[in-house]
Amino acid sequence: MIQRFIELGEGYGDFYELLELATTNKERVAAFVQFETTLNNQKRASLAVILHPATKAGFMPIYYCREGISIKEDIESKRVREFRELGESLQKRVRQLEVRPSKDFAEKELYEQYLIGVFRVNHCLPPLNW
Repeated sequence: MIQRFIELGEGYGDFYELLELATTNKERVAAFVQFETTLNNQKRASLAVILHPATKAGFMPIYYCREGISIKEDIESKRVREFRELGESLQKRVRQLEVRPSKDFAEKELYEQYLIGVFRVNHCLPPLNW
């Protein structure tokens, strides 16, 4: 099975596109993931929706918005709240993970491979079928 990230961006429009992808593919949603990191001494969140493969081709897309949401200890972000509420409405709990920042990696593809490993270890993604 091929598990690949599809980055949408970090803006509001990208976030609402992520929600729309989950809503229109609700029967395919495998997981909602919020992964947090510290970037330039500020806590940042990325949000991802993992979909089950659509066909026997075995392509499992992971749509995500990378490090675009500021996390403050005493204030819940509106985007994080909406993401959690959508997960609850689709009967999927949002899994929260702490990860390294993308700037620690020389290439975006290396960061995404790192995330796939973290997601597998935390059972957000199924193991590879050999």
